[in-house]
Amino acid sequence: MTELSIPFDNTYARLPERFFIRQKPKPVDHPKLIRLNEHLCLTLGISPVSLSSSYGEKMFAGNLVPLGADPIALAYAGHQFGGWAPQLGDGRAVLMGEIVGIDGIRRDIQLKGSGQTPFSRGGDGRAALGPVLREYLVSEAMHALEIPTTRTLAAATTGEDVIRDRRFPGAILTRVAESHVRVGTFEYFSARQDQDAIKILADYVIDRLYPDARSCVNPYSALLSAVVLRQAKLVAKWFGVGFIHGVMNTDNTSIAGETIDYGPCAFMDIYNPQQVFSSIDHNGRYAFDNQASISQWNLVQFAQCLLPLIDVDIKKAITVAEEKIDLYPNQFKASLSAVMCSKLGLTTVGNNDLSLGMDLLECMADSGADFTNTFRHLANTIDIDQNDNSDVREQFSNPVAFDQWYVRWLARLDAEKCPQDAVATIMREVNPAVIPRNHLVEAAIRSAEDNDDFTSFNSLLDEVLQPFKSRQPGSYFVRPPSPNEVVHHTFCGT
Repeated sequence: MTELSIPFDNTYARLPERFFIRQKPKPVDHPKLIRLNEHLCLTLGISPVSLSSSYGEKMFAGNLVPLGADPIALAYAGHQFGGWAPQLGDGRAVLMGEIVGIDGIRRDIQLKGSGQTPFSRGGDGRAALGPVLREYLVSEAMHALEIPTTRTLAAATTGEDVIRDRRFPGAILTRVAESHVRVGTFEYFSARQDQDAIKILADYVIDRLYPDARSCVNPYSALLSAVVLRQAKLVAKWFGVGFIHGVMNTDNTSIAGETIDYGPCAFMDIYNPQQVFSSIDHNGRYAFDNQASISQWNLVQFAQCLLPLIDVDIKKAITVAEEKIDLYPNQFKASLSAVMCSKLGLTTVGNNDLSLGMDLLECMADSGADFTNTFRHLANTIDIDQNDNSDVREQFSNPVAFDQWYVRWLARLDAEKCPQDAVATIMREVNPAVIPRNHLVEAAIRSAEDNDDFTSFNSLLDEVLQPFKSRQPGSYFVRPPSPNEVVHHTFCGT
């Protein structure tokens, strides 16, 4: 019996059973709640008091299944680093159920690291503490940065170690998503030539995520268009904060257009378009500057799954799908133009504005400038109370190139006739002062793993939840890493 009151309404669990396997989480020895996301609780319409109780602690660790939950492990496949994996699935996660929040949005609640499932492929189904803390920090930072993302409701330790290259404390993350349907979910059924399942899945996605597509002449063509546009906008937003996903496999590509599966992800310090952090991305497939083209490649795989639904004449279906996919580059360019103009304080998007932004990035790459601080300090140069460009110029080893660009930028601002102090305010509302910098994340993880001390984790989380708030110059959370603090690689949570 439980005192938890969670209004589950589980639609995915009512689909045919080949879409999932019913699987309860595996209990752990000594569960302990690390942190509860109280604001997200309220959005979901759940009392934070009930979830912070011993009952909530047990649920977040997988020791208690609340009334109304229907735990399932989802089936999916995927292309991993371009190679085909015909069966993946939730090997260390269970979807507990769905909730319609006070905002009317339906969301999944999933336990990640909750033990073996039939999809585990020999793995232990568990998660180490470090990747759980990283996902909590980065996913909630992304939400605060207004980037579509899965979110974290809670994190809990298990009291059990997991074995990777050495022993690590175990943990479980409670993830919230608008949907856990992936491109790889469609690929799973397409590879099995299960056309009935593809139609059921497409209809489910339309009804849940893209209801406007239902009224179109061809709902499945409209679904493809909608997913393509969301992905283009999402990756452009990643670009705007210097975010590198790290593992953009098709099984990590959400049909909902959310950032999902935070493994070897990172935010850049020094801007480098070819930056790679993932320890397993040896050829740079998922480098920062490749993310847009990889996103389009993933969408091609999605489109191929939909072909039989788009038209019974496959040649006609291919023509329609290619037209939708071919729109992606221009949609990404338009989205990126809007992102870059916003970062530069421009209220309109001109024909040459994307070039203006990219030219600044080229200067930054040549001079080893810090991505986040360069854009944040740029606002100070036009703030009537500061009117000082020394902070931004010191980011550049070659400030002359920046000075030349700066003249062009001021001329573009003058053309808009917007008061410069107002522009500075606008820029500070879109250019963060604080991101979860890699060295800060790693320091928080080390403290938690080695000393069972979550002080650094909680402090960093509190800071990244207010990314646009100005801090004192030289603040611990603002300054770039010193040479001995630089993190060169991040690692997958499995």
